Order: sequence, then C-alpha cells, then structure tokens
Amino acid sequence: MVFLARNMSGILNEAKFLTFSMLVFCSVWLTFLPVYYSVKGKVMVAVEVFSILASGVGLLGCISAPTCYIILFMPNRSSLHGLRSLAGTSCFSTMKHRAHMDGDVMITGFFPLNTLGIDHSNSHASRQEENKIFIFKNYQSVLALAFAIEEINKNPDLLYNMTLGFDIYDVEFRTWTMFKNPFTCLFGKYKIPNYSCMRESRSIAVLTGPSGITSDQIGTLLGLYRFPQLTFGPFDHALSDHNKFPALYQMSPKDSSIATAMVSLLLHFSWNWVGLLTSQDENGAWILAELKKEMAKNRVCVAYELMISTQDTSYVFKLMAVHKEINLSSASVLILYGDNDSLIALMIFIEQIFIHGKVCIVNCQWDFTMKRKYFMLGSLHVPLIFTHHHVEVSGFTDFVKTVKPSKYPEDIFLARLWFLSFNCSDSESDCITWDNCAHDASLDWLPVHVFEMTMSGDSYNIYNAVYAVAQALHEMFLHQREVQTMGNRKQRVPSPEQLHTFLKSIQFYNRTRDQVIWDEKRHLEPEYDILNIWNFPEGLQLEVKVGKFSPYAPHGNQMCLSEDMVEWAIGTTGTPHSVCSESCGPGFRKSPQEEKAACCFDCAPCSENEIANGTDMEQCVKCPDHQYANTQKNQCFLRTANFLAFEDPLGIALACMAVCFSMLTAAVLGVFVKYQNTAIVKANNRALSYILLISLIFCFLCSLLFLGRPNAVTCILQQITFGVVFTVAVSTVLAKTVTVVLAFKATSPGRRMRWLLVSGAPNFIIPTCTLIQVTLFGIWLGTSPPFVDTDSHSEHGHIIILCNKGSLTAFYSVLGYLGSLALASFTVAFLARNLPGTFNEAKFLTFSMLVFCSVWLTFLPVYHSAKGKVMVAVEVFSILASSAGLLGCIFAPKCYTILLVPNRNPLYGFRSDYGSGLQGHYPGRSMRWLLVSGAPNLITPSALSSR
Repeated sequence: MVFLARNMSGILNEAKFLTFSMLVFCSVWLTFLPVYYSVKGKVMVAVEVFSILASGVGLLGCISAPTCYIILFMPNRSSLHGLRSLAGTSCFSTMKHRAHMDGDVMITGFFPLNTLGIDHSNSHASRQEENKIFIFKNYQSVLALAFAIEEINKNPDLLYNMTLGFDIYDVEFRTWTMFKNPFTCLFGKYKIPNYSCMRESRSIAVLTGPSGITSDQIGTLLGLYRFPQLTFGPFDHALSDHNKFPALYQMSPKDSSIATAMVSLLLHFSWNWVGLLTSQDENGAWILAELKKEMAKNRVCVAYELMISTQDTSYVFKLMAVHKEINLSSASVLILYGDNDSLIALMIFIEQIFIHGKVCIVNCQWDFTMKRKYFMLGSLHVPLIFTHHHVEVSGFTDFVKTVKPSKYPEDIFLARLWFLSFNCSDSESDCITWDNCAHDASLDWLPVHVFEMTMSGDSYNIYNAVYAVAQALHEMFLHQREVQTMGNRKQRVPSPEQLHTFLKSIQFYNRTRDQVIWDEKRHLEPEYDILNIWNFPEGLQLEVKVGKFSPYAPHGNQMCLSEDMVEWAIGTTGTPHSVCSESCGPGFRKSPQEEKAACCFDCAPCSENEIANGTDMEQCVKCPDHQYANTQKNQCFLRTANFLAFEDPLGIALACMAVCFSMLTAAVLGVFVKYQNTAIVKANNRALSYILLISLIFCFLCSLLFLGRPNAVTCILQQITFGVVFTVAVSTVLAKTVTVVLAFKATSPGRRMRWLLVSGAPNFIIPTCTLIQVTLFGIWLGTSPPFVDTDSHSEHGHIIILCNKGSLTAFYSVLGYLGSLALASFTVAFLARNLPGTFNEAKFLTFSMLVFCSVWLTFLPVYHSAKGKVMVAVEVFSILASSAGLLGCIFAPKCYTILLVPNRNPLYGFRSDYGSGLQGHYPGRSMRWLLVSGAPNLITPSALSSR
C-alpha cells in the first residue's frame, strides 16, 4: 500500500519513508529465517533478539529520522506558511499554467517542471498551486528554448519575415493526466478528443522529454495526427520504431560507443569483476548485450547481471533481491544503465547504507540531484557519470543572467522561481514586479546545485531541435515560393504534417559547428564527458568533469582521465579494487578455476626452465636450450658452456691420477725389463707381462681423451681407444691365466694339453679377442657413431658439452664383451689359484679380475644416476680404478719381491725351492719346471721339427 502511495501529492507525504521502513523490516525478517534455523542454543536466541532490535531500529530510522532532520535543521521546510505561500499569492491563480512567447509559428514543449504531482481531487486553482513543488533545475530547458528562438528571430537569414514563438506546458509522469496538456494543445480542451475548439493552430512541432516513457505515451497520441515530435532526452531504442512513431525524431545521438567508453574506464582502473544492472526494457536489453560483448573482448568478467522493472507487481521483492545480490558480491564496481523514471526507487536505495562502498558507473540519464531530498546521509558510493560531450554555446550564460519575470510576463514557471528564490513578498501583485525583491536579482545568484548556468545536455538537444525546426521551416518556405504563381504570393503557416518531408532530410551545422543529422547511417558517434560527484556539507553536491572519451582518438588514447580529481566513497583511502582473483605476477601463470568465470583463477608457478615475465600470463614460456630461467622464473639468461676441463679441480685431479699411474706403470715396465732374466720375471711369462704393462699405460692415458672440450674426433677416439686397450689388457690376463693352467695340466698322461702349450695357442688369445672387439667397434661406427651433444638440464645456468654415445646398445655390447673376457679370466684364475708353485700368479690374477669386475659393476648404476660432467668423471674414474686394480693386484707383489726381497728371486734359489717343493708330489718335475718357467716361449718351430 505505501509503495503504491509513494508518488501521491503532498510536500510532506511520508509514503516513501514508510515504503523503505517496510523494506527494511521485511529484509530483516527474511534474513532471520534461514539464520535462525541454522544455529543452535543461545545463538538462536541471540539471532531472534538481534532481529527484533534491527527491525525496530529500521522502522525508527526510516520514518522518524528524516522528519526530525527537517524539524531541527531545516525548519523552513516544516513551516505551514511556506506551503501556503504560493496559494496566498493571487496572481498565480490568474496566470495561465504555461510559459508563452508569441510568434507567427509556435513550438510547443511538454517539460517536467513539477514533481510530486498535483492533488486532482480538488480542482480549485489555489489548492492546485499549493501542492506543487517546482524543480528549478528543469527550468533551464525553458530558457534553452527561449534562447534558441530569440537567436533565430534575430537572424535575417532564417525564416525571413516569420517569427517563432513557444508554448511550454508542464507534463506529469502520471497515467492519464500526462495527456491533459497535449489534448489542450491539439484541441483546445482535453475533455473532448478529436473536437477542436481552436480556430487556427499555429503550433508546428512539439518538444518532449527527457523521459522516454513520457515521449512514448505522448508520441502515441501525436503520431495519430502526424504531428512532428522532437524528443530531447537520451536516445531510446523503444522510440526508434518508425512504424509505431512515424512523426518522432530523437535529437540525442545513439549511445553506439557507450559500452566501449565504460569498458575503457574499467580497463583504466584494472577492474575486471563487474556487476551489471539495467532496466528491464529495450534499452536495458540492448546495453546488456553491448556491454557483455565489449567486456568479453577485453577479458572483463560479469560478476552478476540484473534487470529490474517498475511494472512488475513484485517490484519491492525484486528490489530486495537486487540489494542482496549487489552487497554479497565481491565485485566493487556496478554499471547501471537506466533513467530516473524506471529506476528512481533503486537510485534512492543506492544512496542508503544498504548498498555502500560500490563504484557506480552510470549513464547520463540518471539525475543525482533528486535523491538528496529523501536522504541526508553521506555518499557511500562513487558515481562516475557518462554524459554526452558538447561545446558550450556562446551567449547562453549571458542570456540567462538577463532573464527576469518582466521580460517574460506570460511565464508562470519563471514567476514561481523568482518568488521562491529571492524571498519576494507574497502581497498581491501582477507576478511581474514583486515587492521586497532585489531589483538586480539574477538567476546566477542561485547555488550551482539548485540552478546551473551552463547549458546541460538536455538543453543542448532542445537548442538543436529548435534550429532543426527552423531550418526545416526555412526549406519549406523556399519550396513554397518556388511553386507559387506570380498572382499568389501570400505566405501562410504550413500544416505540421507538411514539415515531415523537410525534417527527415535535414542536415546542418549549428553555431558550435556540431553537425545535426537524422540519417542513422551517417550519424556521428557521440563523445562522452566523465563526471564525478563531489560532496559538500549540508547535502550539497557538485558535478565535476574528471575525464573524456572520444571514439575518434587513436586506439589506446581514447580515454583521458584525471584520477586525482575523482572523489571516492567515504572510508576509502585509495582507488577501489574490483577483481575476482588477484593478478598473477611474474613467474606465475593463471590456472582457471572450474565452473567459474575466466577472471577467477589461481596462480601456479612456472615449471622448470619456463618463465612468465608479465602479469596474468595464460601460459609460461619455455627458455631456449642455450638459456635458463632464473630462480624468480621471470627472465631467461644465457647458459655458460661447461665441460670436464683440464682446468677444473676434478679434471686436474683425474689428469694427475692418469699421468701418475701411467708413469708408475712405465716404471714397473722398466723394472721388469731390467730384471728380465730373474726367476720371477721369467716364471710369469715375460712377454705377456710386457704386453699387459704397455696396454695398462695406454689404459691410463686414454682417460685423458675424456677431459677437455669434446669434439667429433675425441668423441670417437674415447670409445675406440678405451675399448681396444682394455680388450688387449683383459685378453692378456686371460692368456696368462690359460698359460698357467696349461702348464700344470700338460704332464698328465693322455692329455692334449702338452700340444696346446707347446704350439703357443695361448698367444693367439690376444689378437683374436682384440679382433672381435674391433669388429664390434666397426659396426658401432657404421651404424650410430658417438657425437658431440649438450646437456642443459643437469646444472642450473650451465649447458654441459659432452659426448653422446650414439648407440647405447653398441656401448653396452663393448662393455659386455669386456665383462665376458674379465669373467672368463676370473673363472680360470680362480680354478688355478691352488696350483702349487713358488711363483704361481693365479691368485693375483683372480684378485685383479675381482677388482676389475667390481669396478665396472659399480660403474653401471652410478653412471646412470649421474648427469652432466659428473657422468664423464665417473667413466674416467672407472677406467683409472680398474686399470690401477690390474696394475696393483698383478705387479705389486712381483715388484715387492724384485726390489725388496731379492734373495727370493735368483735363478738357483728358484730351482732348489721349486724342486724340493715338488719332489714326491708330482712326477716329471723337470718338464713342469720348463713349462712354468716360460721355456715353451723360447721354443722355435725349427726346434720343434728337429725333435
């Protein structure tokens, strides 16, 4: 009930306050129900008590607070004398309720000059005037019309001897009463439609606005009579239907770039989480689609989208749902697109404490000067208003300063404005010359928030509309003169219907050089000024221009904004923040959240060797192989080439070990050469010992090929040299082992061992085994030879240059072949370890092969677990360790005997010891001595044939 009565007449009508009190009351108890059932114990009681207190405070504050404020701080508004001041002035009851200036051709205007309506239950004139509240701000529309008409009448190049005049009536936003003045304009009386009481009408066009609903309803009537109607309010898509409104022309340009302008503002402040609220009509549906399309292109997400209509019977509940959605959302920015007529209740609602801390981006249709008469709270939101940019019309401000009731004696609106603004006496007068008024009073004395001296957007559209009518009339008169005969030169006032032909094709430049054109295909896109509301004490406000948007500027420079001039909401210390998820900084990428908007994401760190050097990157970028990512994962740096160089500490150590061991082996070889005729040297097959020592020297030296910067030659030589020299060394050990076994088995009767030993068969082991290894190398080099490779993963910040084996199968075949030779040598030596003899070296060969196999069996897992140059170092160390094992296990005991225990080495000692040791145990001891001593190696083929 109170909602339906909120627009009833009366200055102190408290229906609006009752409406909001019930809104608060319902909100509290609707919120109470789910909370009450979700809690337990004493919390449940506390919730009920709190709901009682909150609903009571809501009723007290919404109903009594505004009344107390007026009584205590604005007593002039509570005075009964103030209400009756106009009714007590008899001149107002005698004046026609219009603004009139006579002319040959008249332009009629229907402007909303009063608010809160009129009490139509009492038709008495004085009673009617008593209930009217005049909106000073809207009176500028009357002055803009008068200013344009006076300019045209003074222009000798327009209309020739014809003059323009105007009739301006108040229009009410209330059902059928809206048609009263239009009926009076068309027919003379509003109670008898289609019956004209006027002898001759001089009205040629009608101006309506700024409400689209008002223009719609009046346009339906005017369209029946093809009466030209020009609207000066914001562009309305519902009015662009030429079939429904064939006589209607919209002066305001279409907001074709408003979506781009608003999204540009969002991008300027990095707001990507935004709510949308529009009126539920054609304008709301159009802007919603445009905004969503533009936001999607610029990766701005919609937190929620709401549409609200005053025509819905559940309007109050819809308003509550809107309030809840806005306040619960994490979005701090709200785009509103609508007008005062459709969303007036919501506009007032926003001003309250229920919706606070939001940045409201609104279009120019919102009138923020109306809300202060309802609530006196501080501004808890930030309005950023987009208005059409226009150049200031020169002379308008000076014209306004000269306006007085004496200049326009038939303007009741100016008379009322003068009486109320300058404390004129309410004694009887002619409403032109007031008593007790300042004679030099002027409209520029009024505060800016009460009356603006600069031309508003609506007034600018009225100015252009008047010129458009004048230009069309001028073209019509020129056309009439051309078709008139010489005998009929009388110029008559054309009918309104005749004006359409010339209005449709009108195109001209006004005094500010702005082009006025109605062809939608050639219509220019509007530019926008961005306004911010500055709040002052006593509820005063000031609209301040803080920026501009021009669709004609280069991309990226279309938005110009002064951030330091923007006044943010109360309690806000800086620019508000409105994002669903915080930005991902350098080194992180966005990870989308399931079933949420694209603006809602988590930040995931970049993977190994990937970077993100920007903000909110979708994917990390992998660094090239020759570069690496820093620890912050935001930049790639060049890798330093690295390899197992001779200069490295590890390289120096390995090289020194290789050289030292090779020199030690050479020294052992020298000792054996020097003592070649001693028993221990001769008894252990002197020739095979020489071959083994020489191959060990090369084994130590071949490790040097693995050090230094690899190239194609060294990569091949590494494997060939390593494989061949180790094959020679291991096959030599195998030959020595086989020789020992054959020597002890040769004296057994019925055996062929003697023939094998005498024929020198063990000596063929070395070349045969080496030939097999060389064959494997040939296959390796022919199929997939080793090559120079790089490793960019083992060491951070370095790229390791190393030799790639080419074919791992071939590499492990070489190692496997070496392992089989070593295993064979170990097996044979192990079986011969207990054979008698003073210089039997089978035990030493067994231990040497045990060390050799242990080294290379350990090598395999370590090699596979190592990376980079450590892998190379493991291979080099294995070469040195296995070679040193052969050298130490086989030759260290012999060198000890030769150098430190020489008494055990003479030939005669060997013979006596050996003979005594064998006597009584093995037959044929002379033959056995010859075999073990290496005598078969001295047998020549001729000696064998002579025998």
